[in-house]
Parts: sequence; structure tokens; C-alpha cells
Amino acid sequence: MKVLLDISDNKTDFAMKVLRSLSFVKKAKTISGAKAEIMEDLQEAAHEVKLHKQGKLKLKTAKELLDEL
Repeated sequence: MKVLLDISDNKTDFAMKVLRSLSFVKKAKTISGAKAEIMEDLQEAAHEVKLHKQGKLKLKTAKELLDEL
């Protein structure tokens, strides 16, 4: 399982030391804010697709998106 944490810049070093010291943590690394935002956006999009497949959300067609431009 992967977990994304948002930690204050002044506490990052301490938090990383703590995470790396835990035996059950396989890997801990920092990522840029932009990369974290992209990951969150992709997760949200995947969730919306799942809801659409379940019939709980109606997505716009490509034509509707183009008409908005």
C-alpha cells in the first residue's frame, strides 16, 4: 500500500527519518508538489471512471468537452 503525506517543509527531514526507521516501511522518498498533484488528479479521474461504470456518474462526451472550448 502506498500513502501520500503532506508534511510542512520544516519537518520533512524529521518525518523522513522516522519513516525510514520503521521496519515495516519498504521505501520512503520525497516527491515534488507538482508530481503529488498529478497523482491526486489521476486518482480522482480513476474514481470518476469507476463511478461512471457503476452508473452513479454521467461523464461528458468528447463532443461536449469540445463544445465548451
